[in-house]
Amino acid sequence: MRIDHVALWTKDLERCNQFYVSYFGAVAGEKYVNPAKGFESCFLSFGDGARIEAMKTTTHSPVEFEPGAQRMGLTHFAISLGSEQLVDELTQRLRGDGFPILDGPRRTGDGYYESVALDPDGNRIEITA
Repeated sequence: MRIDHVALWTKDLERCNQFYVSYFGAVAGEKYVNPAKGFESCFLSFGDGARIEAMKTTTHSPVEFEPGAQRMGLTHFAISLGSEQLVDELTQRLRGDGFPILDGPRRTGDGYYESVALDPDGNRIEITA
C-alpha cells in the first residue's frame, strides 16, 4: 500500500497549482470542473508518483485556520528534495519570494534535515533532504 494523494482546499486554484509547479516541480494535470457541485480540482503529480489534489468549492465553506496553525488532523506534509543543498536553496528562494519560513533549515532530533514553509493557503510543508 501507499498513500496516493493528499487533497487541499484552496481559494485560488491557479495560484496553488503555480506554487507547487514553480517551487516543487509538480506537473499539473487537466482541471476538472463540476458546475452542478460547484467544484473544481487539479491533480499535481510528482516524479515518484505522489500527488496533491488542489480543490476549490463554491458550495461548501471549508473551515479556515490561521496560516501555519498546529491543528488536530493533518498538520503538515513533507516533500523530500534529496539533498541538504537543495533544501537550503529552495528555502532561500521561498524566503526571497516572500513565503513564510517557520523553521530551519536545521537537523531535527529524529535525523531529518528540513525547513518548514507555508504554501499560499497557509499549509505547512516540511522541505526535507
